[in-house]
Amino acid sequence: MPIVILVLLLGHISEGSQHEVHGGMSRREVLASLLNDEYYDPRIPPDFEQDYPTNVTLQLHILNVDSINEGSLDYSINLYLRQQWTDPRLVFLGYNKSIWLELDTRMLQNVWVPDVYFRNEKKATFHNVTVPNRLLHIYRNGTVSYSLRLSLTLSCYMDLKRYPFDVQECPIILQSYTYTVDNVVFHWAPEDAISYTNPLNIPQFKFVGYELQDCTYIFENRFACIKADFKLEREFGFFLIQVYTPSTLIVILSWISFWIDIEAVPARISLGVLTVLTMTTQSAGAQASLPKVSYIKAVDIWMSTCMFFVFGALLEFAYVNVLSRRVQALRLRSQEKRRAKRELTPMADVANEPEDEIPVPRFSARQIDKVSRVVFPSLFSIFNIGYWSWYLIHFT
Repeated sequence: MPIVILVLLLGHISEGSQHEVHGGMSRREVLASLLNDEYYDPRIPPDFEQDYPTNVTLQLHILNVDSINEGSLDYSINLYLRQQWTDPRLVFLGYNKSIWLELDTRMLQNVWVPDVYFRNEKKATFHNVTVPNRLLHIYRNGTVSYSLRLSLTLSCYMDLKRYPFDVQECPIILQSYTYTVDNVVFHWAPEDAISYTNPLNIPQFKFVGYELQDCTYIFENRFACIKADFKLEREFGFFLIQVYTPSTLIVILSWISFWIDIEAVPARISLGVLTVLTMTTQSAGAQASLPKVSYIKAVDIWMSTCMFFVFGALLEFAYVNVLSRRVQALRLRSQEKRRAKRELTPMADVANEPEDEIPVPRFSARQIDKVSRVVFPSLFSIFNIGYWSWYLIHFT
Protein backbone atom coordinates (compact mmCIF):
# COMPACT_ATOMS: atom_id res chain seq x y z
CA MET A 1 0.00 0.00 0.00
CA PRO A 2 2.76 2.55 0.81
CA ILE A 3 4.34 1.69 -2.53
CA VAL A 4 1.10 2.51 -4.40
CA ILE A 5 0.80 5.84 -2.56
CA LEU A 6 4.42 6.62 -3.42
CA VAL A 7 3.86 5.85 -7.10
CA LEU A 8 0.73 8.03 -7.24
CA LEU A 9 2.55 10.83 -5.47
CA LEU A 10 5.48 10.67 -7.88
CA GLY A 11 3.06 10.67 -10.82
CA HIS A 12 1.28 13.71 -9.41
CA ILE A 13 4.58 15.48 -8.86
CA SER A 14 5.72 14.58 -12.40
CA GLU A 15 2.45 15.80 -13.92
CA GLY A 16 2.61 18.95 -11.84
CA SER A 17 6.18 19.60 -12.91
CA GLN A 18 5.17 19.05 -16.57
CA HIS A 19 2.31 21.49 -16.15
CA GLU A 20 4.63 23.96 -14.49
CA VAL A 21 7.27 23.64 -17.21
CA HIS A 22 4.93 23.78 -20.20
CA GLY A 23 2.56 26.24 -18.59
CA GLY A 24 5.21 28.90 -18.36
CA MET A 25 6.59 28.38 -21.88
CA SER A 26 5.73 30.05 -25.14
CA ARG A 27 4.52 28.01 -28.09
CA ARG A 28 7.93 28.15 -29.66
CA GLU A 29 9.57 26.87 -26.49
CA VAL A 30 7.03 24.04 -26.17
CA LEU A 31 7.71 22.96 -29.75
CA ALA A 32 11.44 23.16 -29.14
CA SER A 33 11.13 20.92 -26.09
CA LEU A 34 8.85 18.44 -27.87
CA LEU A 35 11.00 18.19 -31.00
CA ASN A 36 14.25 17.98 -29.11
CA ASP A 37 16.64 15.71 -30.98
CA GLU A 38 17.58 13.92 -27.76
CA TYR A 39 14.02 12.69 -27.15
CA TYR A 40 12.25 12.82 -30.53
CA ASP A 41 13.39 11.13 -33.74
CA PRO A 42 11.21 11.95 -36.80
CA ARG A 43 12.76 9.08 -38.72
CA ILE A 44 10.86 6.34 -36.85
CA PRO A 45 7.11 5.78 -36.22
CA PRO A 46 5.61 6.72 -32.86
CA ASP A 47 5.13 3.16 -31.61
CA PHE A 48 8.18 1.65 -33.23
CA GLU A 49 9.84 0.67 -29.94
CA GLN A 50 6.60 -0.76 -28.51
CA ASP A 51 6.37 -3.33 -31.35
CA TYR A 52 2.79 -2.52 -32.35
CA PRO A 53 1.58 -0.55 -35.36
CA THR A 54 0.58 3.10 -35.43
CA ASN A 55 -3.05 3.57 -36.42
CA VAL A 56 -3.42 6.28 -39.06
CA THR A 57 -6.91 7.57 -39.89
CA LEU A 58 -7.37 9.05 -43.37
CA GLN A 59 -10.08 11.29 -44.78
CA LEU A 60 -10.53 12.87 -48.22
CA HIS A 61 -12.31 16.11 -49.03
CA ILE A 62 -12.90 16.39 -52.78
CA LEU A 63 -12.84 19.91 -54.17
CA ASN A 64 -13.64 18.97 -57.76
CA VAL A 65 -13.26 16.29 -60.40
CA ASP A 66 -11.87 18.07 -63.44
CA SER A 67 -12.27 15.45 -66.13
CA ILE A 68 -12.79 11.76 -66.84
CA ASN A 69 -10.93 10.62 -69.93
CA GLU A 70 -12.09 7.43 -71.65
CA GLY A 71 -9.26 7.59 -74.18
CA SER A 72 -6.47 7.39 -71.59
CA LEU A 73 -8.58 5.58 -68.96
CA ASP A 74 -7.97 8.03 -66.13
CA TYR A 75 -9.56 10.90 -64.22
CA SER A 76 -8.28 14.12 -62.64
CA ILE A 77 -9.22 15.15 -59.12
CA ASN A 78 -8.40 17.98 -56.72
CA LEU A 79 -8.64 17.14 -53.02
CA TYR A 80 -7.49 17.59 -49.45
CA LEU A 81 -5.79 14.55 -47.92
CA ARG A 82 -6.22 14.58 -44.14
CA GLN A 83 -4.34 12.21 -41.85
CA GLN A 84 -4.54 11.76 -38.10
CA TRP A 85 -2.56 9.62 -35.69
CA THR A 86 -1.35 9.69 -32.08
CA ASP A 87 2.29 10.16 -31.19
CA PRO A 88 2.93 9.69 -27.41
CA ARG A 89 6.23 11.53 -27.79
CA LEU A 90 4.36 14.77 -28.56
CA VAL A 91 2.12 14.91 -25.45
CA PHE A 92 2.07 18.33 -23.72
CA LEU A 93 -0.75 18.06 -21.16
CA GLY A 94 0.59 20.81 -18.94
CA TYR A 95 0.28 23.58 -21.55
CA ASN A 96 -3.01 25.48 -21.14
CA LYS A 97 -2.66 28.40 -23.55
CA SER A 98 -3.94 26.43 -26.55
CA ILE A 99 -5.49 23.04 -27.27
CA TRP A 100 -3.12 22.53 -30.20
CA LEU A 101 0.13 23.77 -31.64
CA GLU A 102 0.32 24.89 -35.25
CA LEU A 103 3.49 24.07 -37.18
CA ASP A 104 4.84 26.11 -40.04
CA THR A 105 5.36 24.15 -43.27
CA ARG A 106 9.10 24.61 -42.86
CA MET A 107 8.96 22.60 -39.63
CA LEU A 108 7.13 19.61 -41.09
CA GLN A 109 10.38 17.82 -41.74
CA ASN A 110 10.95 17.68 -37.98
CA VAL A 111 7.82 15.57 -37.38
CA TRP A 112 7.20 11.99 -38.42
CA VAL A 113 4.37 11.67 -40.96
CA PRO A 114 2.95 8.51 -42.58
CA ASP A 115 4.40 7.39 -45.92
CA VAL A 116 1.10 7.52 -47.84
CA TYR A 117 1.15 7.26 -51.62
CA PHE A 118 -1.52 6.78 -54.28
CA ARG A 119 -1.12 3.39 -55.86
CA ASN A 120 -3.07 4.19 -59.07
CA GLU A 121 -1.54 7.64 -59.53
CA LYS A 122 -0.33 8.68 -62.99
CA LYS A 123 0.55 12.27 -62.24
CA ALA A 124 0.38 14.40 -59.10
CA THR A 125 1.26 17.94 -58.04
CA PHE A 126 1.41 19.81 -54.74
CA HIS A 127 -0.08 23.28 -54.47
CA ASN A 128 2.51 25.86 -53.50
CA VAL A 129 0.79 29.17 -54.26
CA THR A 130 1.34 31.38 -52.42
CA VAL A 131 2.80 29.02 -49.82
CA PRO A 132 2.84 25.22 -49.67
CA ASN A 133 -0.75 24.12 -48.98
CA ARG A 134 -0.02 21.97 -45.94
CA LEU A 135 -0.82 22.20 -42.26
CA LEU A 136 0.05 20.19 -39.18
CA HIS A 137 -1.56 20.52 -35.73
CA ILE A 138 -0.29 18.80 -32.59
CA TYR A 139 -2.88 18.36 -29.83
CA ARG A 140 -2.22 18.07 -26.09
CA ASN A 141 -2.73 14.32 -25.97
CA GLY A 142 -0.21 13.77 -28.77
CA THR A 143 -2.77 13.51 -31.58
CA VAL A 144 -1.32 14.83 -34.83
CA SER A 145 -3.53 16.18 -37.64
CA TYR A 146 -1.85 16.59 -41.02
CA SER A 147 -3.55 17.97 -44.14
CA LEU A 148 -2.31 18.78 -47.63
CA ARG A 149 -3.86 19.76 -50.95
CA LEU A 150 -3.17 17.68 -54.06
CA SER A 151 -4.09 17.56 -57.73
CA LEU A 152 -4.03 13.99 -59.03
CA THR A 153 -4.49 12.11 -62.27
CA LEU A 154 -5.50 8.58 -61.34
CA SER A 155 -5.89 5.54 -63.56
CA CYS A 156 -9.38 4.11 -63.89
CA TYR A 157 -10.12 0.95 -65.84
CA MET A 158 -13.45 1.47 -67.60
CA ASP A 159 -15.86 -1.11 -68.98
CA LEU A 160 -17.33 0.60 -72.06
CA LYS A 161 -19.67 -2.14 -73.26
CA ARG A 162 -22.68 0.07 -72.45
CA TYR A 163 -21.11 3.36 -73.56
CA PRO A 164 -22.66 5.98 -73.48
CA PHE A 165 -25.13 4.45 -71.00
CA ASP A 166 -22.36 3.12 -68.78
CA VAL A 167 -21.75 3.37 -65.05
CA GLN A 168 -18.10 3.45 -64.04
CA GLU A 169 -16.32 2.78 -60.74
CA CYS A 170 -13.11 4.78 -60.50
CA PRO A 171 -10.90 3.91 -57.53
CA ILE A 172 -8.54 5.92 -55.38
CA ILE A 173 -6.06 3.62 -53.63
CA LEU A 174 -3.91 4.81 -50.71
CA GLN A 175 -1.09 2.57 -49.59
CA SER A 176 1.93 2.66 -47.32
CA TYR A 177 5.12 2.74 -49.36
CA THR A 178 7.79 1.96 -46.72
CA TYR A 179 6.25 0.60 -43.54
CA THR A 180 4.56 -2.78 -43.38
CA VAL A 181 1.46 -3.52 -41.30
CA ASP A 182 3.80 -4.33 -38.42
CA ASN A 183 4.49 -0.60 -38.06
CA VAL A 184 1.67 1.35 -39.78
CA VAL A 185 -2.02 0.53 -40.30
CA PHE A 186 -4.48 2.66 -42.29
CA HIS A 187 -8.17 3.20 -41.51
CA TRP A 188 -10.86 5.35 -43.04
CA ALA A 189 -12.33 8.01 -40.76
CA PRO A 190 -15.42 6.60 -39.02
CA GLU A 191 -17.50 9.62 -40.10
CA ASP A 192 -17.28 11.56 -43.36
CA ALA A 193 -14.42 9.49 -44.71
CA ILE A 194 -15.16 11.02 -48.11
CA SER A 195 -16.59 14.53 -48.16
CA TYR A 196 -17.05 16.79 -51.15
CA THR A 197 -18.36 20.12 -52.31
CA ASN A 198 -22.10 19.83 -52.80
CA PRO A 199 -23.07 19.44 -55.56
CA LEU A 200 -20.05 17.76 -57.11
CA ASN A 201 -20.15 18.81 -60.76
CA ILE A 202 -18.46 16.40 -63.17
CA PRO A 203 -18.56 16.86 -66.97
CA GLN A 204 -20.82 14.20 -68.57
CA PHE A 205 -21.15 12.28 -65.30
CA LYS A 206 -23.35 12.19 -62.23
CA PHE A 207 -21.71 11.27 -58.93
CA VAL A 208 -23.80 8.43 -57.49
CA GLY A 209 -21.80 7.52 -54.39
CA TYR A 210 -18.75 5.68 -53.13
CA GLU A 211 -17.74 2.43 -51.46
CA LEU A 212 -14.93 2.04 -48.94
CA GLN A 213 -12.86 -1.08 -48.39
CA ASP A 214 -9.63 -2.37 -46.93
CA CYS A 215 -7.31 -3.58 -49.69
CA THR A 216 -4.36 -4.60 -47.52
CA TYR A 217 -4.66 -8.24 -48.51
CA ILE A 218 -5.72 -7.64 -52.09
CA PHE A 219 -2.69 -5.99 -53.67
CA GLU A 220 0.26 -6.60 -51.33
CA ASN A 221 -0.41 -8.26 -48.02
CA ARG A 222 2.57 -6.64 -46.29
CA PHE A 223 1.62 -2.98 -46.66
CA ALA A 224 -1.33 -1.03 -45.31
CA CYS A 225 -3.87 -0.20 -48.02
CA ILE A 226 -7.33 1.37 -48.15
CA LYS A 227 -9.47 2.03 -51.19
CA ALA A 228 -12.48 4.12 -52.20
CA ASP A 229 -14.49 3.35 -55.34
CA PHE A 230 -16.35 6.33 -56.79
CA LYS A 231 -19.50 5.32 -58.67
CA LEU A 232 -20.09 7.58 -61.69
CA GLU A 233 -23.12 7.42 -63.96
CA ARG A 234 -22.70 8.92 -67.43
CA GLU A 235 -25.17 11.58 -68.55
CA PHE A 236 -26.09 10.76 -72.15
CA GLY A 237 -27.83 14.06 -72.99
CA PHE A 238 -24.76 15.24 -74.92
CA PHE A 239 -24.73 12.05 -77.00
CA LEU A 240 -28.46 12.28 -77.62
CA ILE A 241 -27.92 15.69 -79.24
CA GLN A 242 -24.57 15.14 -80.91
CA VAL A 243 -24.74 11.46 -81.97
CA TYR A 244 -28.17 9.86 -81.88
CA THR A 245 -30.30 12.68 -83.29
CA PRO A 246 -28.01 13.48 -86.29
CA SER A 247 -27.58 9.82 -87.20
CA THR A 248 -31.34 9.28 -87.02
CA LEU A 249 -31.90 12.23 -89.36
CA ILE A 250 -29.31 10.84 -91.79
CA VAL A 251 -31.14 7.50 -91.89
CA ILE A 252 -34.46 9.26 -92.51
CA LEU A 253 -32.81 11.36 -95.23
CA SER A 254 -31.74 8.18 -97.04
CA TRP A 255 -35.41 7.12 -97.30
CA ILE A 256 -36.19 10.10 -99.58
CA SER A 257 -34.62 8.03 -102.35
CA PHE A 258 -37.71 5.78 -102.36
CA TRP A 259 -39.89 8.71 -103.48
CA ILE A 260 -37.58 9.86 -106.28
CA ASP A 261 -38.39 8.55 -109.75
CA ILE A 262 -36.43 5.54 -110.95
CA GLU A 263 -35.25 7.44 -114.00
CA ALA A 264 -33.58 10.16 -111.83
CA VAL A 265 -30.39 8.10 -111.50
CA PRO A 266 -27.96 10.97 -110.64
CA ALA A 267 -30.24 12.29 -107.90
CA ARG A 268 -30.69 8.91 -106.22
CA ILE A 269 -27.01 7.96 -106.46
CA SER A 270 -25.93 11.34 -105.08
CA LEU A 271 -28.34 11.06 -102.16
CA GLY A 272 -27.28 7.49 -101.35
CA VAL A 273 -23.54 8.17 -101.50
CA LEU A 274 -23.94 11.40 -99.50
CA THR A 275 -25.78 9.70 -96.66
CA VAL A 276 -23.29 6.81 -96.54
CA LEU A 277 -20.30 9.17 -96.37
CA THR A 278 -21.99 11.36 -93.77
CA MET A 279 -22.80 8.32 -91.65
CA THR A 280 -19.19 7.14 -91.91
CA THR A 281 -17.92 10.54 -90.74
CA GLN A 282 -20.45 10.59 -87.89
CA SER A 283 -19.36 7.14 -86.73
CA ALA A 284 -15.67 8.05 -86.86
CA GLY A 285 -16.34 11.17 -84.79
CA ALA A 286 -18.17 9.19 -82.13
CA GLN A 287 -15.24 6.76 -81.84
CA ALA A 288 -12.45 9.36 -81.89
CA SER A 289 -12.25 9.89 -78.13
CA LEU A 290 -12.53 6.20 -77.18
CA PRO A 291 -9.77 3.63 -76.67
CA LYS A 292 -9.34 0.87 -79.24
CA VAL A 293 -11.09 -1.90 -77.33
CA SER A 294 -11.81 -5.35 -78.71
CA TYR A 295 -15.44 -5.61 -77.58
CA ILE A 296 -18.60 -4.05 -79.01
CA LYS A 297 -20.03 -0.95 -77.35
CA ALA A 298 -23.62 0.29 -77.32
CA VAL A 299 -22.73 3.19 -79.59
CA ASP A 300 -21.12 0.72 -82.02
CA ILE A 301 -24.40 -1.18 -82.31
CA TRP A 302 -26.27 2.04 -83.01
CA MET A 303 -23.81 3.34 -85.58
CA SER A 304 -23.51 -0.01 -87.33
CA THR A 305 -27.27 -0.37 -87.58
CA CYS A 306 -27.67 3.18 -88.92
CA MET A 307 -24.94 2.45 -91.47
CA PHE A 308 -26.74 -0.76 -92.42
CA PHE A 309 -30.00 1.12 -93.09
CA VAL A 310 -28.27 3.87 -95.08
CA PHE A 311 -26.27 1.40 -97.12
CA GLY A 312 -29.38 -0.75 -97.54
CA ALA A 313 -31.21 2.20 -99.10
CA LEU A 314 -28.36 2.60 -101.58
CA LEU A 315 -28.40 -1.11 -102.40
CA GLU A 316 -32.18 -0.95 -102.85
CA PHE A 317 -31.73 1.66 -105.56
CA ALA A 318 -28.99 -0.42 -107.19
CA TYR A 319 -31.38 -3.37 -107.40
CA VAL A 320 -34.26 -1.22 -108.65
CA ASN A 321 -31.97 0.36 -111.26
CA VAL A 322 -30.94 -3.10 -112.53
CA LEU A 323 -34.61 -4.04 -112.97
CA SER A 324 -35.28 -0.72 -114.71
CA ARG A 325 -32.38 -1.19 -117.13
CA ARG A 326 -33.63 -4.70 -117.86
CA VAL A 327 -36.96 -3.17 -118.87
CA GLN A 328 -35.22 -0.70 -121.16
CA ALA A 329 -33.27 -3.55 -122.76
CA LEU A 330 -36.50 -5.47 -123.41
CA ARG A 331 -38.05 -2.37 -124.96
CA LEU A 332 -35.11 -1.82 -127.27
CA ARG A 333 -35.21 -5.46 -128.29
CA SER A 334 -38.93 -5.20 -128.98
CA GLN A 335 -38.48 -2.05 -131.06
CA GLU A 336 -35.72 -3.65 -133.11
CA LYS A 337 -37.94 -6.68 -133.73
CA ARG A 338 -40.79 -4.45 -134.93
CA ARG A 339 -38.38 -2.52 -137.15
CA ALA A 340 -37.17 -5.72 -138.73
CA LYS A 341 -40.73 -6.90 -139.36
CA ARG A 342 -41.59 -3.52 -140.89
CA GLU A 343 -38.85 -3.97 -143.42
CA LEU A 344 -39.98 -7.50 -144.39
CA THR A 345 -43.77 -7.20 -144.26
CA PRO A 346 -46.29 -4.73 -145.69
CA MET A 347 -46.99 -1.58 -143.66
CA ALA A 348 -50.65 -2.51 -143.22
CA ASP A 349 -49.78 -5.78 -141.51
CA VAL A 350 -47.29 -4.12 -139.13
CA ALA A 351 -49.74 -1.36 -138.23
CA ASN A 352 -52.36 -3.95 -137.32
CA GLU A 353 -50.00 -5.80 -134.85
CA PRO A 354 -50.85 -5.29 -131.14
CA GLU A 355 -48.48 -3.26 -128.93
CA ASP A 356 -46.19 -5.18 -126.59
CA GLU A 357 -47.41 -5.44 -123.02
CA ILE A 358 -45.68 -3.45 -120.23
CA PRO A 359 -42.81 -5.64 -119.01
CA VAL A 360 -43.17 -7.17 -115.57
CA PRO A 361 -39.75 -5.95 -114.30
CA ARG A 362 -40.82 -2.31 -114.72
CA PHE A 363 -43.83 -2.95 -112.50
CA SER A 364 -41.67 -4.83 -109.97
CA ALA A 365 -39.15 -1.97 -109.71
CA ARG A 366 -41.83 0.52 -108.80
CA GLN A 367 -43.39 -1.94 -106.35
CA ILE A 368 -40.05 -2.41 -104.58
CA ASP A 369 -39.85 1.35 -104.01
CA LYS A 370 -43.37 1.38 -102.61
CA VAL A 371 -42.66 -1.56 -100.29
CA SER A 372 -39.39 0.02 -99.14
CA ARG A 373 -41.24 3.16 -98.07
CA VAL A 374 -42.97 1.03 -95.42
CA VAL A 375 -40.43 -1.68 -94.62
CA PHE A 376 -37.39 0.53 -93.91
CA PRO A 377 -39.14 2.90 -91.42
CA SER A 378 -40.89 -0.04 -89.75
CA LEU A 379 -37.66 -2.00 -89.22
CA PHE A 380 -35.85 1.09 -87.94
CA SER A 381 -38.68 1.79 -85.49
CA ILE A 382 -38.54 -1.80 -84.20
CA PHE A 383 -34.78 -1.49 -83.75
CA ASN A 384 -35.22 1.77 -81.78
CA ILE A 385 -37.78 0.20 -79.46
CA GLY A 386 -35.48 -2.74 -78.75
CA TYR A 387 -32.32 -0.64 -78.44
CA TRP A 388 -33.67 1.98 -76.02
CA SER A 389 -35.61 -0.57 -74.00
CA TRP A 390 -32.52 -2.70 -73.53
CA TYR A 391 -30.12 0.05 -72.48
CA LEU A 392 -32.45 2.41 -70.61
CA ILE A 393 -34.95 0.06 -69.00
CA HIS A 394 -33.15 -3.27 -68.68
CA PHE A 395 -30.01 -1.78 -67.04
CA THR A 396 -31.70 0.69 -64.69
